[in-house]
Amino acid sequence: MEQFQIETAQNISISQNTAHLGDRMLAFLIDTLIIVAYYIIVIILMVSLNLDGGDSWAMYMLFSLPPFLYYLLLETFNNGKTVGKSALKIRVVKLDGSNPTFANYFVRWILRILDISLSSGGVAVLTILLRGNGQRVGDMAAGTTVISEKKRISIRDTVLRELPEDYAPRFPQVTVFSDREMQTIKQMYDDARRKGDHNVIVELSKKIKKVAVITTDLMAIEFVDIVIKDYSYYTQD
Repeated sequence: MEQFQIETAQNISISQNTAHLGDRMLAFLIDTLIIVAYYIIVIILMVSLNLDGGDSWAMYMLFSLPPFLYYLLLETFNNGKTVGKSALKIRVVKLDGSNPTFANYFVRWILRILDISLSSGGVAVLTILLRGNGQRVGDMAAGTTVISEKKRISIRDTVLRELPEDYAPRFPQVTVFSDREMQTIKQMYDDARRKGDHNVIVELSKKIKKVAVITTDLMAIEFVDIVIKDYSYYTQD
């Protein structure tokens, strides 16, 4: 799983994990099965209605619209996720970490013809492997990529942070928080950094300052990180 750097509007660099190619292929398989199941249901329905040639063709064209627009509609109205992407916890984002616009989704959707339909997915796979940043041709044209929202299990998923031996804490007031409260703070902070949601970090910073009665001019993202480290320093023994 590769990482790439994004720059928020506040000039903060945040790492994002690109979706693994295997996850994208499995998500595509799930979405394809859903579309195939839909067509089977439509065919059974049309046969049961026993329509004549003209009516049957018009009805088929009407029922074909949902699967034809499946990726465009779901990604647009479901935060960059299809059913398959939701199951694999991956989603489409812009390269700056923000949510794509309809125009972005439309460009990557229309270029599925080249990426997937005409080449049976070969162009998409080759481009993703060679390009990096998890981009197929449609993503390159739309300025998007697909990221993974899966959590990595490591020492960072506990309250404690690994600290250098000469670490000097700055805010002893952080001991006002309980382990459970600090775990919640850390989880919100890590999730917000992974998703590039700087507003969450700002609000979290304000809440910490209010509860712990801390005054500082540090940027929110730096302040919350120091708070977590300071808490680890004071409680690790």
